[in-house]
Amino acid sequence: MELRRVAITGFGAVTPVGHTAEESWKNLLAGQNGIGKITRMDTSDQKVTLGAEVKDWVYPDAREARRLDLFTQFGMIAADEAFAMSGLAPGENIPGERVSAYLGTGIGGIRTLEGEIDVCRDKGARYVSALLVPMIIGNILSGNVSIKYGIHGTAMDVVTACSCGTNCIGEAWRAIRHGYADAIIAGAAEAPFAPVCFAGFANMKAMNVTGDPERASIPFDKERAGFVMGEGAGMLILEELEHAKARGAKIFAEIVGYGTSSDGFHITAPLETGEYASAAMRMALDSAGIVPEDVSYINAHGTSTPLNDVTETRAIKDVFGDAAYKVPISATKSMLGHALGAASGIEAVICVMAIRDGKVPPTIGYRVPDPGLDLDYVTDGARDVDVRCTVSNSFGFGGHNGVIAFKRYEG
Repeated sequence: MELRRVAITGFGAVTPVGHTAEESWKNLLAGQNGIGKITRMDTSDQKVTLGAEVKDWVYPDAREARRLDLFTQFGMIAADEAFAMSGLAPGENIPGERVSAYLGTGIGGIRTLEGEIDVCRDKGARYVSALLVPMIIGNILSGNVSIKYGIHGTAMDVVTACSCGTNCIGEAWRAIRHGYADAIIAGAAEAPFAPVCFAGFANMKAMNVTGDPERASIPFDKERAGFVMGEGAGMLILEELEHAKARGAKIFAEIVGYGTSSDGFHITAPLETGEYASAAMRMALDSAGIVPEDVSYINAHGTSTPLNDVTETRAIKDVFGDAAYKVPISATKSMLGHALGAASGIEAVICVMAIRDGKVPPTIGYRVPDPGLDLDYVTDGARDVDVRCTVSNSFGFGGHNGVIAFKRYEG
């Protein structure tokens, strides 16, 4: 069987610096910091008080909003943007049975769950919402998107922590490549600002406790001291290339490679050698048929934790060799915080826009070099680059590694 090519024909995002992909992209290129004091919950008893929240959020349908956890709201709006951009219409220009939804989340409806636990304790079990379960389950985003858009192919959720957006997109690429679908919406959404969830991350000392937004998320900086919680959603429309061309769709990029592996080492810490992160990168490059010198930009996982940034840099050097010192690498979590499962979906969208516009977003906040972390982390503002091929790295708790390679469409 001849493997099929997979195009990107639409994308959407909700982030701490914008309610759309385009608004987010403009602000990322400007180096806008989305981190600030948390407003979505009381932090008076929390060790951490900063976060990267989606600002001024109002879901357009107030009645529907009451039936959707915030993570689903973010995901639905990102999906709307992606479908509108692509012009893909299941049941009209493509059979609904040939369209799938691979939409992930790491935490799911944790805000709703915590709220209803309070109701159960304070008022009694009979007052718990009948919508609790369909608001908190991780697969409900793919279910809601499928219902809204008439998707009748596979609808599923991948839960691999911070890698789930990458894994959703990568597995969608495989499904289209092998003929199981002609189009798939893929990505992830997250809304983790809930007191118990937030405290759990803080108490494991994963997050930075500083009160200074400018020094909170500082990937690859020697003074980095943990990540900053974020939220949002990032979605791509993947479409079989010939189908996209036949309907006259605009093609923003191609997905050309995907790699995934497991550290099999620790529930939260990366394997310090980075060998299985390297393995995922090699798999992505090999399946794309490209070599390190072909890569124009890497969107790093770049969490601003002491271990991740060392391990990721080590893995990049291992795979790219001398080319590691020539490729621009940025960590957009410096502006967006770490949106857990949604981070990798958002970062995939960023990679596609980098190809489209020939621009690379910066890593902001970097001040103090760390010996050994000596690659080009784009710390001097956004940069014009002839972006032909991008790589997006994602590494999650549990040792999940995922890497996607995107390429400019050239016919």
